[in-house]
Amino acid sequence: MRETQVEIDVLTGVSQLDSALWDSCACPETADGSRPDDPFTTHRFLSALEQGGAVGPGTGWHPRPLVAKAGNEVIAVAPLYVKSHSQGEYIFDFNWAHAYERAGGDYYPKLQIAVPFTPATGRRMLARPGHAETGQAALVQGAVRLASENGLSSLHCTFCTEQEAAACASMGLMHRVTQQFHWVNRGYADFDDFLAGLSSRKRKNIRKERRTARDFGGTIRALTGDDIRPEHWDAFWTFYQDTGARKWGTPYLTRRFFDIAQETMRHDMLLVLAERDGRPVAGALNFIGRDRLYGRYWGAVEHHPCLHFELCYYQAMDFAIAHGLHTVEAGAQGEHKLARGYLPVQTHSVHWVADPGFRDAIAQYLKAEHAAVDEEIEILTSYGPFRKTQMEEQQ
Repeated sequence: MRETQVEIDVLTGVSQLDSALWDSCACPETADGSRPDDPFTTHRFLSALEQGGAVGPGTGWHPRPLVAKAGNEVIAVAPLYVKSHSQGEYIFDFNWAHAYERAGGDYYPKLQIAVPFTPATGRRMLARPGHAETGQAALVQGAVRLASENGLSSLHCTFCTEQEAAACASMGLMHRVTQQFHWVNRGYADFDDFLAGLSSRKRKNIRKERRTARDFGGTIRALTGDDIRPEHWDAFWTFYQDTGARKWGTPYLTRRFFDIAQETMRHDMLLVLAERDGRPVAGALNFIGRDRLYGRYWGAVEHHPCLHFELCYYQAMDFAIAHGLHTVEAGAQGEHKLARGYLPVQTHSVHWVADPGFRDAIAQYLKAEHAAVDEEIEILTSYGPFRKTQMEEQQ
């Protein structure tokens, strides 16, 4: 039987599509009331970015989500953005942009299938069950056609799954491999059980860091759901602004985003706060998936030794163990995570470039980069904190 022709609609925001329709593609696993695999492509997260002004006019992230329809049925969606810069992506193409512009081309605007400001792996071509192959192909072809017909330099899809990357590569897109650090829960009974698998020196160092952090003169609280109160966001906004100003110049998210997240996403978040003399002095924000915890933001108004490690890494590991989560993704960059049990893993993106000559040059670069990343992962893993037998199991 001949399949119904698939058509692609381009929206100006996810709010143009009913949340239930979007989520039937983005997170069909929630139909039974359970958590999404990750919360970042849900309607509530993407709409919070839009309603909060983190994306849209003046941000360089202009939402143009794609909707694939077979007849009157929505079968797939994708969070697509028109980008006027390469900030907030974490799989960076700044050098590509510079080379393209030195050759006389206009690299921006470009198209990006991504979750803004979120270096977390997940599905990007979001198809309903039973429509994966057709929906995925329609979205990729539709995005490439949109870039080509509008004379744009390129299309990028970042932090997609390895399966999506392979499928896109079979459709002619270029596959890029990068890396970040993840902690894996090997069925640990508690944190001491995790420590038992480390070398003696690394185990002692982590215990020392935790003692030092907890001696900061206050208390540490891990909050989620209704335990997170609106006033906690007042404190966290101060932390976030400070970190954002130092790292990026201008914070990506807005105060309004956190207000909306309090209303719609507080059960998707873990907020770890350090309080001293009755007031929060540091905090770390995580998002909770079905079997993963995603570390996202950290900040402080007082410096206390090792408090960053405790709030961002060790508290996340404690939560994952207590709640049976398999993995903690601690965000982009940071080889200092290695000594704390976070090992390097591959991350994936795919790219389409209009200019044939430039495309060939990038393809050669990506081949060399892939080999270098694989070698780096092997070397870094060998320097991990686990005892030799544990390292062999990790590999």
